[in-house]
Amino acid sequence: MNVMYCRSLTEYLRRQTREVYIGDLPLGGNNPIRVQSMTTVDTMDTLGSVEQTIRMVDAGCEYVRITAPSVKEAENLRNIKAELRRRGYQVPLIADIHFTPNAAELAARIVEKVRINPGNYADKKKFEVIDYTDSTYQAELDRIRERFIPLVKICKEYGTAMRIGTNHGSLSDRILSRYGDTPLGMVESALEFLRICEDLNYYDIVLSMKASNTQVMVQAYRLLAQKLEEEGLQPYPFHLGVTEAGEGEDGRIKSAVGIGTLLEDGIGDTVRVSLTEAPEYEAPVALMLIDRYTHRAGHKSIKPICNVPINPFQYFRRETQEVSNIGAQNVPRVIADLSRLSQIQYADLKCVGHLYSMLLDKFNMNDLGADYIYTGSQPISFMLPNGLKEIVDYPAWLNSENRTERYPLLTPEEYLSSAEKHAEVNFLSITIEDLSDTIIQSLKTDYSVVLIAQTANEHAMAELRKCFFRLMNKGVKNPVIIKRSYPDISAEQTQLYASTDIGGLLIDGLGDGVYLSTQDLANRAKLAWLEQIDQLNRLSFGILQAARTRMSKTEYISCPSCGRTLFDLQETTAMIRKRTDHLKGVKIGIMGCIVNGPGEMADADYGYVGVGKGKIALYRGQSVIKKSVPEEAAVEELINLIKEDNRWVEPVVPELSHV
Repeated sequence: MNVMYCRSLTEYLRRQTREVYIGDLPLGGNNPIRVQSMTTVDTMDTLGSVEQTIRMVDAGCEYVRITAPSVKEAENLRNIKAELRRRGYQVPLIADIHFTPNAAELAARIVEKVRINPGNYADKKKFEVIDYTDSTYQAELDRIRERFIPLVKICKEYGTAMRIGTNHGSLSDRILSRYGDTPLGMVESALEFLRICEDLNYYDIVLSMKASNTQVMVQAYRLLAQKLEEEGLQPYPFHLGVTEAGEGEDGRIKSAVGIGTLLEDGIGDTVRVSLTEAPEYEAPVALMLIDRYTHRAGHKSIKPICNVPINPFQYFRRETQEVSNIGAQNVPRVIADLSRLSQIQYADLKCVGHLYSMLLDKFNMNDLGADYIYTGSQPISFMLPNGLKEIVDYPAWLNSENRTERYPLLTPEEYLSSAEKHAEVNFLSITIEDLSDTIIQSLKTDYSVVLIAQTANEHAMAELRKCFFRLMNKGVKNPVIIKRSYPDISAEQTQLYASTDIGGLLIDGLGDGVYLSTQDLANRAKLAWLEQIDQLNRLSFGILQAARTRMSKTEYISCPSCGRTLFDLQETTAMIRKRTDHLKGVKIGIMGCIVNGPGEMADADYGYVGVGKGKIALYRGQSVIKKSVPEEAAVEELINLIKEDNRWVEPVVPELSHV
């Protein structure tokens, strides 16, 4: 496949883009990857907006975006900017525009950049399917051109930059009718407006392709880069973001899966992490993602890829054979590393999602129960709960009394030289250097082997991807577990780095499981190990969910709040989560206003959307079911809606367990 979306799949190289000045702070070109965020205070609250902007800048934001839903908010940007300058803050401001071209035209005369959404700048979404002919479609483009040209001319006159920011959930009916709800539709939505800009010789443009679904988001950015290259358009810088990522751990994991996957291939010139939290908490996460690439260029070399066996613009899972419950159509599995514990006690399995009940004398597994545990050279001395399997080092397996109930982990040397193996499942630890012709030929006829792929290369995702490509090009169909270990970094860095390295592979359909190892971590007390194992186990399931490859819990598609928000998003999200976080696989959108309503939560099963002060609209998919529910009754009504669809289950009260 002809892949032009990045400069190299094996060498870390930044995508070469044109430089765009936003005020006095340039973006793209050879400049660092910039950090930005968006205020959540009402734009008419001048001092509140100024104080929050200052907190954001102090936290690391280099650009600050402020919503301007109407002309009055756009006009007040003048007061906000003046007060910031009076206090000595020169941060470039960006006006966020939806539905209101007149507000954009005013804001473009005041701030350094305007963001428009091509899905609703000149369109009012009616969710109608229209069979456009070529002539009627062109008539729509002519209408858009007439409406958009005034803004372009103002931006040229005032030296104002523009972001053409497509959102997956707010594609116009015109785009949906011709291209569908697809990455290609997202790209074409932006290109319609971009071609008008180029016709007018206006090039101070930044592009974005934001979605809550990480697969769609990554595919759209890649396709956009490819299309710009194919059509000979300018290499515009990209603004990266996973929209409505949510809060806490889940929001950070989801952001890293989407944003990190693109950064790995050198794509991205500015980053906004969208969390349902105060905006000053977003910048440190973005900085942590970006800083990883400051010195990446000197990584150990990886041989170029001659044949790309996947479609980077569409999800297909790598074809594998089934080995026990791994590979083929099985969900990706989770391996938890318990090898650093001296001996496992009953309570210790709680850290991998298996809780022992003394009352019933049995284990209960929660939704984050690991599928396999690795115990290294110290096999467990008691019977494991049903469904949990044990992996041990090959010498320990040979010395084990019960070899059928546990599986060996072999090195390549042990695999090639040992005659005695498990009859059904054998795990083989490999790096890309281990994939010799001898190993590959053996794997082609050995249907008991599950590979555990790992790397010590700093450019880890690229080398592991190369490993997968070699297996695919050689016709090897054994399942592969992705193993990563992160010594000497913080828990927050581990969260983001693992989400990037593993999530980036899963998004391309590569990987049949996750194995986050503790082997390279420093020694610590037993209690700290249990906490570490619990964190890594939750992280493993979180990555699988964020990459949309294994749904193990409720997913919340919640916007990060802005000046348009009509209720307390953080408080409401916490309240809805408390009532619904046991609904495995259900996706709930929580949107502060109608702008971020049915469109932005396009991927959700149910929606909770602010439509007025104290008023909530409830959605099933993109269809409004109840239009004006009092806020105090809305959560209960949401639950009733889920019950109507027979998707509600009563939460299980946990039994007392031995600790």
